[in-house]
Amino acid sequence: MHNSLWNTTTISYMGCAAQLFFFTFFMSAEVSLLTIMCYDRYVAICKPLHYGTLLGSRACAHMAAAAWGTVFLYSLLHTTNTFSLPLCQSNALGQFFCEIPHVLKLSCSHSKLREVWLLVVSCCLGFGCFIFIVFSYVQIFRAVLRIPSQQGRHKAFSTCLPHLAVVSLFLSTGMFSHLKPLSISSQSLDLSLSVLYSVVPPALNPLIYSLRNQELKDSLRKLMAGFRGNNKVCHFFCRAGRR
Repeated sequence: MHNSLWNTTTISYMGCAAQLFFFTFFMSAEVSLLTIMCYDRYVAICKPLHYGTLLGSRACAHMAAAAWGTVFLYSLLHTTNTFSLPLCQSNALGQFFCEIPHVLKLSCSHSKLREVWLLVVSCCLGFGCFIFIVFSYVQIFRAVLRIPSQQGRHKAFSTCLPHLAVVSLFLSTGMFSHLKPLSISSQSLDLSLSVLYSVVPPALNPLIYSLRNQELKDSLRKLMAGFRGNNKVCHFFCRAGRR
């Protein structure tokens, strides 16, 4: 953000390493926590009588701690492995932030195959989370459709839809950015997709999760009513001025 606001196109070596670490850390944490939240929705809807046993406060604390601890070690491994390679090709990144594939392009070392294999393992883990989320939502929708009352189905869907919207937005943009065919790859497209999956989902998350907040809904209704009232007043005075 600082580089963008001040139109700076340079970054220090340690700054680039720190940026790569935090980017990998928060992106991995997002995937991990979305998977845990999906499990929470699955237990709440498909096994409601066991919710207190399976997802008590201690279980939630353990899952959160495991997620944060795992992604910290994972990001540290990625960062140290990437920046242990000699960067001898150039010092110009074709990206607006330090991202692993673009940093690897600057290396001329054969040992970068270690990082490539680490990226393959990362894709497999991410795909495993994706499969778990899809399987969970298949079970959730099957359980919701068996609920006899329309009010019950609406309540269950309203519990899942914000999370499903965030998952769909985050995973679809991230997977397309990293798994797109090389034939359609270009620097401008890579930049646009990077903005799409690294900036748009975090910016929309607070809004999506807050849509179930009744106070926010009431505030939005008052705001829209105020806009409509101002438009009517403006319309009245404009007509009066013409007369």
